[in-house]
Amino acid sequence: MEKDWIPIFRTTQNFKAELAKGLLEENDIEFVLLNKKDSSYPDLFIGYIEIFIKRDDAIKAKYLLKELEK
Repeated sequence: MEKDWIPIFRTTQNFKAELAKGLLEENDIEFVLLNKKDSSYPDLFIGYIEIFIKRDDAIKAKYLLKELEK
């Protein structure tokens, strides 16, 4: 991944990742979603899902995603 991409959101819950993805798409923020969860044990919280954005969108994205981090 290019060096101007930064991690902005991390979760173990699929629904939160989908909500974050939707918020970023609705606001035209380019992102990359990496699923680092262990697929051998889908019911356990082993690993996480991480979203990366371009550094220039960080302030806007943090504002949009702050409610999901609770």
